[in-house]
Amino acid sequence: MLWPDGHHDHGFPHLWCAAPPGVQVELVATEPDRFFLPPYVGGRGWIGIRLDRDIDWDELTNVCEEAFRTVASQKLIAALGRTHD
Repeated sequence: MLWPDGHHDHGFPHLWCAAPPGVQVELVATEPDRFFLPPYVGGRGWIGIRLDRDIDWDELTNVCEEAFRTVASQKLIAALGRTHD
């Protein structure tokens, strides 16, 4: 979910993504200036990513791919054409 103008108490551009188990806790704890617990879906392990900071586009691509793998069916994951690293 992309929020280009912010959402609720987060008045900055950001993205919400599903995350594999354990990733949310690690990212929010180690990089709270970039990652946060989003409302509504944070309780299900999703992460919020600030887009008003320097963005590592390769990292963001990987985060989005992991989000897809976290919620997609095995058939859709197989359509990516490679296995999870």
